[in-house]
Amino acid sequence: MSRRSDNVTKGPEKAPMRSLFYAMGYTKEELERPLIGVVSAHSEIVPGHMHLDKITEAVKAGVRMAGGTPIMVPAIGVCDGIAMGHIGMKYSLASRELIADSVETMAQAHQFDGLVLVPNCDKIVPGMVMAAVRLNIPAVVVSGGPMMSGLVGGVETSLSKMFEAVGAHKAGIIDDAGLEEYELHTCPGCGSCSGMYTANSMNCLCEAIGIGLPGNGTIPAVESGRIQLAKHAGMAIMNLVEKDIKARDIINEKSIRNALACDMALGCSSNSVLHLLAIANEAGIPLDMNIFNEMSAKTPNLCHLAPAGETHMHDLNRAGGVGAVMAELNKIGLIDTSLITANGKTVGENIEGKYIKDNNSIKSVDAPYSQTGGIAILWGNIAQEGCVVKRSAVAAEMLQHTGPARVFDCEEDAIAAIYDGKIVDGDVVVIRYEGPVGGPGMREMLNPTSALAGMKLDKTVALITDGRFSGASRGASIGHVCPEAASGGNIGLIQEGDQIEIDIPASRINVLVSDEELAARRAAYVPREPNVKSGWLYRYAKLVGPSCRGAVMKED
Repeated sequence: MSRRSDNVTKGPEKAPMRSLFYAMGYTKEELERPLIGVVSAHSEIVPGHMHLDKITEAVKAGVRMAGGTPIMVPAIGVCDGIAMGHIGMKYSLASRELIADSVETMAQAHQFDGLVLVPNCDKIVPGMVMAAVRLNIPAVVVSGGPMMSGLVGGVETSLSKMFEAVGAHKAGIIDDAGLEEYELHTCPGCGSCSGMYTANSMNCLCEAIGIGLPGNGTIPAVESGRIQLAKHAGMAIMNLVEKDIKARDIINEKSIRNALACDMALGCSSNSVLHLLAIANEAGIPLDMNIFNEMSAKTPNLCHLAPAGETHMHDLNRAGGVGAVMAELNKIGLIDTSLITANGKTVGENIEGKYIKDNNSIKSVDAPYSQTGGIAILWGNIAQEGCVVKRSAVAAEMLQHTGPARVFDCEEDAIAAIYDGKIVDGDVVVIRYEGPVGGPGMREMLNPTSALAGMKLDKTVALITDGRFSGASRGASIGHVCPEAASGGNIGLIQEGDQIEIDIPASRINVLVSDEELAARRAAYVPREPNVKSGWLYRYAKLVGPSCRGAVMKED
């Protein structure tokens, strides 16, 4: 059977290429084996990636054990926590496209026969998966695993509580020493931050969709099982190459539905909507915002991990992990068990014998947290093309809310008003010009949501934005408003004091002014000038599509 790598290793005309491999120390024997690209996002700036060198070496060992030649190539990665609240966050979502393009570049330029993708944090995971389905070659994802939770005052804690502590400090609820206690003990070591934030959401969904091996989403970074998993991923890719099982054989319309069911049951980050839309787009699978509410309506929410509750990823792992969640959902017919996965087994084979080991971390389908899923899509005159809320992290009293708009044209202005005590019970904070184009880059805004939670306002104040909220955000935080203000969306027409009605159970969000008034405002409307006029972000703003289609780059 011919291989892709034959294009760089076989025949007399490839002698120059072979000479360059020999220059790096590869042997003739190694070049006769399948060449496996091991794409490692290891760096010294992301806690979730600081140990990926160890994961990468374990993957390489697995590839060699199964008869392949592993070749490590790098990938970039932004730490969203460090980038939060300043210009750096504008680069986070944009980096997803750079990652996908760079993986495609390295795989095509060097004709790898298969890929083992070694990411861990927010945009790196979907960026790599987007590349895999774009290339449609054999691929396996093995993440670095979640961080253990911290311990502050005898209570387990995670990054969302750290950000909320800043709000509590601003409100005088805790003092300098109390803030430092969080600072020193919230993040105890390597791994993706320990709640069901975006990184862990996507790592769990890689497992649910089948491109990651069982355990990919939940085995902690510090456990030996994570190294063993990486070795198995290296062995698995050789099986996929031998059987010619490609990324699109695993990621298809049916497996995305499996992932959506798990998304709703787990209470994943609202960012999972963006990333699943983007992955589907690369795979040529029709997917729109309506399917999220369709799946939510029939999928019970079984997990309340941080920030929605007090459990963390290591608790989910000990309770049976994603496999137990899928097995539970299979009881009510929400999982297609016939689909092939990255370890060569079907979904059914992978979840056979899996069960819930701890009802504190995973509820049964007979006694869920709610009968509907963790994410909801809302529509209305503010968001004619939809917006997203992590419903499972919204307090019951905020599922329906009407209040006056407090309007800000950037995150910085909103956070200043919150810190100054200018936001009060009942307000609806509107932050606009933070979308994919208007930001540019659709910043995550964990600072304002955490400030409100820290000030004990998360059960009385709502936030709406055309930007994004972190997976660590909780409360009535409604993001991804589409169309965005910079593209002429009605969110740009909202005025200070307008009454805004939010009804999450009814999937509705509206500013309570007449169509005639909105038309009059539009006639006089002058959009804000873009605040980035050069560099990669400028090019990104010109090329990026709307959030309702995954904020992917336009092909035309």
